[in-house]
Amino acid sequence: MKSILAFILLALTAFTPADNVHTRFKPSAGYTHVAVAPGSFGAYLQSLTLKPAGTHTKTYTGSIARTDLYTAAVIDMSIGSQDLQQCADAVMRLRAEYLYQQKNYKAIAFNFTSGFKCDYIHYADGYRYANDRWVLKGKKDYSYPNFLRYMNLVFSYAGTLSLQKELKPVTNPNDIKAGDVFIKGGSPGHCFIVMDVTENSAHKKQFLLAQSFMPAQNIQVLEDGSPWFSLGTVAEVPYGELVDAKYLKRF
Repeated sequence: MKSILAFILLALTAFTPADNVHTRFKPSAGYTHVAVAPGSFGAYLQSLTLKPAGTHTKTYTGSIARTDLYTAAVIDMSIGSQDLQQCADAVMRLRAEYLYQQKNYKAIAFNFTSGFKCDYIHYADGYRYANDRWVLKGKKDYSYPNFLRYMNLVFSYAGTLSLQKELKPVTNPNDIKAGDVFIKGGSPGHCFIVMDVTENSAHKKQFLLAQSFMPAQNIQVLEDGSPWFSLGTVAEVPYGELVDAKYLKRF
């Protein structure tokens, strides 16, 4: 009997859709999802697995984050054990994870605030950063643990100031897409990444936003009463003033 029940549970699990960004958040009344191209950055973001509903946003130390009040969901992705993966770092992490998954290693590169281009190929080939230059110190290692070490290097020397300069302005804000970033560089600056977009018959858009914060914390999908944000409406979350067309950029 137990074996039959176990088989039934296994079968049900196999046919249960993954609880991800796209499936958990249903569009507002009158809105439908804007389709994304298969294999695109937007499709990757929407497929990200979420931690169980009700999970608190926590910092890298394990304490409840001060932004937990605005948690709609928590993305099931590591934080690390250091205070590194903050706001811009989370955006770079998501972009790099997508490219790593695609094995598009040559595209993984971020500029430090100094202007130094920190590309993954050099790091994976054994080079290490020293005073804005690469020094060969090790062997080739394209493993995922070494990729995460590369990301920690990026987190240490890049931020909103450098990322803002790398991204391209979105000239038509009504063309907002999953993967776009609201960003303002500074000390501190901040940024949000668009995770999903919906549209109504009048072509008005709503979108999901995610962020990390200071100190480093889980990447959280945000809510302000609703998880769906829109341009032209003040977002009542920290740095909500950045949810404005003039701060919208794209990789």
